[in-house]
Amino acid sequence: MRRRLLLSSCAVSAIIAVTFPADAADLILKRVMLSSGGVGYFEYEAAVEGDAKLTLDVVLDQVDDVLKSLVVYDESGSVGEVTLPGREPLTQGFADLPFDRDALGSAAKLLNALQGNEIKVDGAKPLSGRLLHVDPEVASRGNGDGPVESRLRVTVLTDAGLQHFLLQDAESIAFADPALQGKVAAALSRIATYGGESRRRLTVSTHGAKPRTVRIGYVVAAPLWKATYRLTLPSDPQAAKARLQGWAVLENFSGREWRDVELTLLSGNPVTFRQALYESYYVPRPSVPVESGNRVLPPPDSGTVGVARAKKAAPEPSGAASGSLETRRDMALAAPMAGAPAPVAAPPPPPAQMAGAEASESDTQIVFTLPYAVNAAAGQSLVVPLLDRELPAARTDLYQPSVSRAHPLAAIELANSGDVGLPPGVLTLYQQGAERGAAYLGDARLAAFPAGEKRLLSYATDNKVTIDRSAAETRPLVKAKIVGGVMQVSRMIRQTTTYRIKAASQPGRLVIEHPRRPGWNLTEPDPKDVELTAAAYRVAADLGGKNEAVFTVAEDQPVEESIRLTDLADDRLDAFAASTELDPKLRKAMTDLAARRQAVAAQQHDLERLKERREQLVEDETRLRENLSAIGRETALRQRLLAKFTDAQTAIETVSASIAKAQDALAGAERDLASYIGSLNL
Repeated sequence: MRRRLLLSSCAVSAIIAVTFPADAADLILKRVMLSSGGVGYFEYEAAVEGDAKLTLDVVLDQVDDVLKSLVVYDESGSVGEVTLPGREPLTQGFADLPFDRDALGSAAKLLNALQGNEIKVDGAKPLSGRLLHVDPEVASRGNGDGPVESRLRVTVLTDAGLQHFLLQDAESIAFADPALQGKVAAALSRIATYGGESRRRLTVSTHGAKPRTVRIGYVVAAPLWKATYRLTLPSDPQAAKARLQGWAVLENFSGREWRDVELTLLSGNPVTFRQALYESYYVPRPSVPVESGNRVLPPPDSGTVGVARAKKAAPEPSGAASGSLETRRDMALAAPMAGAPAPVAAPPPPPAQMAGAEASESDTQIVFTLPYAVNAAAGQSLVVPLLDRELPAARTDLYQPSVSRAHPLAAIELANSGDVGLPPGVLTLYQQGAERGAAYLGDARLAAFPAGEKRLLSYATDNKVTIDRSAAETRPLVKAKIVGGVMQVSRMIRQTTTYRIKAASQPGRLVIEHPRRPGWNLTEPDPKDVELTAAAYRVAADLGGKNEAVFTVAEDQPVEESIRLTDLADDRLDAFAASTELDPKLRKAMTDLAARRQAVAAQQHDLERLKERREQLVEDETRLRENLSAIGRETALRQRLLAKFTDAQTAIETVSASIAKAQDALAGAERDLASYIGSLNL
């Protein structure tokens, strides 16, 4: 027991020495800044005088980030070195010892690891000598029938020879070599110091002469904070504003308590990355050193798509006859019965006031600083007020065929009339009532909301409005011209999309989101009255107060086509010649061109016919020549064959002459055609 008590005292002494180093000052967490980039800035303060050492306990997984981002603020002093244990301090610490860490698992393991060293034993059987080995043995008590016990027998080489003693009977065992005794004590001290493998202690040296406040900060990974909103619509459907309240949901997973901490929330998209600075890298020699560790680089900016030709950022207030169907239902419920006096109802209670954060905006992010200190235990989640403001709002229906082909969505057109943007988040909508309080309407998603812009927040399907969508396409020929034997044809493809709208009651404001296609231009309605999103046109459909209406959207796509007249197929040439959309001069040119091509085709036909005739005559002549070779010289048959052979030769000569004339005529027709094509300039 004495040995175990001595080891515990050493461990406690080592821990006390590390926890309270000389001239150490207490660092107190004062500021926390959480970013939507998934990191957090933590800043500590300490009051110091003269030279001081400031210590920070850091989770092992965060050491790389701390080494990358550690910053020290000291108005009148200077900062020195920052020290911390290596990544594997115990492994490195045992490298110069004659035993490893496993040897300190028990007295028997340590003694066997130091075999051959001289020891001194105190107890019932004092002795000294060189340690040989420690062996386990099993012995029974009594006459062999008693219980069995395990013992450790130590063998020592003394001047008198080998001697044994039981380890359990020894009161103390000391190494005769003071240096070895000191190494064992140092190893135990290191275990006490670095036994917590999950954390590392950083010591920051500061130098100065007078009392001052030193601040130390760093950036490490932190849970993403989330924005969540509540939008309360007033009971009056003609009201032009709605109440927006924002909250921030966050977690204290920093591993330490937040006590009276100044909390700031950042909304942006900063570049963040990690680098393994706490790893040890060895560069082989004499090779040129290679950079170690991965690096993350941001991609190039591809730009943004905004609202084109927007008439105004804030929506106009809705009129009495406008608004979504849900608004009209609220008006009907709120209206008194005909002929009955209107009851005097108490005004609906507004949402409770919130102490919102102080908001500001930089070039790359939005900053929310809470007006009060925050307290949160380690591992605790909390929800803090973010903002409370009234924003311009109008009710509308939004038709998105990609979401619902038959019905539009009930939506709120919300404008950010404030000075700073709003971070993205989820949004819950409520409708204030005159008597029964607020009613839940639905949920919506709010994207990043810069100041001066507006958003359409869809929260429910309006099943009382039905929309049928159909499309038709035409390909009218616009114009054509001929230059240098090439015909340039300009066509305009027009697609007309028809929206047939039917509402159960008088329709309110309706916005149709018509998909945009590359290469197509909007011609109807007037593009000046249409807003653009990244993928669609937003067209306000004016239904003229009717329950049923037809609304059309027209788009044109110009198509340019170049055709060499020599390569133009006959059927297309005939179509151009018969087209009433072409200029009369160009149509006449197409007709003349068709006639000349027909003449060339006729010449080619005649030439081919003559060539076929000559081939037949040559075959007949060859057959007659073979027959003449097979019969005698003075027979009557030979005389008849000679006459036919002579006629065949004469016919071949005649046809050959005709072929030559036909070839000349074809060449002339082709020259005439080429000359005509080359002369066209219409």
